[in-house]
Amino acid sequence: MKVAIVHYWLVGMRGGERVLEALCDLYPDAHVYTHVYLPEAVSRSISSHMVTTTFIGHMPFAATMYKKYLPLMPMALEQLDLSGYDLVISSESGPAKGVIAHPDAVHLCYCHSPMRYIWNLYHQYRSDAGMTTRFMMPAFAHYLRSWDQLSADRVDAFVANSHNVARRIWRYYGRRAAVVYPPVDIDSFRANSGTPRGDFYLLVGELVAYKRADLAVRAFNHLRKRLVVIGGGEMLASCRQLAGPTVEILGTQPIDVLRSSYAQAKALVFPGEEDFGIVPVEAMAAGCPVIAFRKGGACETVLEGKTGVFFEEQTVESLVSAVRNFETVRFDPEFIANHAATFGTARFKREMCEVIDAVMEAKGQRPTPVAPYRAENSTRIPSTHPVDLSSITHGSQAAHAEYDRSLQS
Repeated sequence: MKVAIVHYWLVGMRGGERVLEALCDLYPDAHVYTHVYLPEAVSRSISSHMVTTTFIGHMPFAATMYKKYLPLMPMALEQLDLSGYDLVISSESGPAKGVIAHPDAVHLCYCHSPMRYIWNLYHQYRSDAGMTTRFMMPAFAHYLRSWDQLSADRVDAFVANSHNVARRIWRYYGRRAAVVYPPVDIDSFRANSGTPRGDFYLLVGELVAYKRADLAVRAFNHLRKRLVVIGGGEMLASCRQLAGPTVEILGTQPIDVLRSSYAQAKALVFPGEEDFGIVPVEAMAAGCPVIAFRKGGACETVLEGKTGVFFEEQTVESLVSAVRNFETVRFDPEFIANHAATFGTARFKREMCEVIDAVMEAKGQRPTPVAPYRAENSTRIPSTHPVDLSSITHGSQAAHAEYDRSLQS
């Protein structure tokens, strides 16, 4: 069986690329397609595959300015000849699912999120853009939305990385989605039993506006408690300027520093709204509790009072109150780490095999040859997140109505 995997762009190793890495492990002979490819920026699991770029990869300055070519990406995808593949898996956050597969092939889309910059975060992206982009963005976004909705019909089944994203897929595409949480490298972040906790709180992530690192800095300035911030990005300088004497902005750090910080922090502070949010799961793998904004993927990974606490509003007052509440609660690091283990990579591979097999069988195709990851051979892999396979096929109007109600609950 010939397999193609289509990913939006390969310029680093973030959450989307970790999903791609796991898919590449499942299908070692798969052919990977993308818009832009920097071999030195991705893992060996990805670079060992045959990787082909669209014509975007040959455009001037594409390696650093690829997002400027977004309006051309729909056409670029449609020029790829995937007619020889039996299974096409698109990994969507930027444009990827719009490829044209053979009518008899199965096309499954793993959706990290419908494109944020034209849907749920459109107005935020536009307000943060330069004058020229702000002027041109309405026309381009209108065109991309139309194409995005149209190309959703080329997909046989959607898989969302969270129930949070499944709701967006339903809202924007009118399509149901199975939910398979992305893989997290749990073993890499497990702490030794009895590792003493330090006197500091921790914030980890790219320093961009929507992740709200500024909110955490302001709150800990007010609390006069120690906060360590790990991560780089466009807001690094402004966060350093904002930081008071108890806030330490380290910038980007090697993985060993990240591991030891998770293992020693009193808690991870997670003030943004994420589609899923891998960082809280990494922290919990080290037995570190989480103080999270009650919105987005954190609501699906953090157990209130058991693995962390929530705050209700993205305000200094709300976060300050949550930190004070956190300090009155006792947490069990072993329970927290065991909860994080249910989001591991082996679990992701097994659940993806279940979904892919179900879709292929529904289309009259033979299941994929990845038996080591099937449920009957993976009983020791912990999981508390059963996959609803009924959601990956089109149903009656009544079934759609029932699904819509379930997303609201």
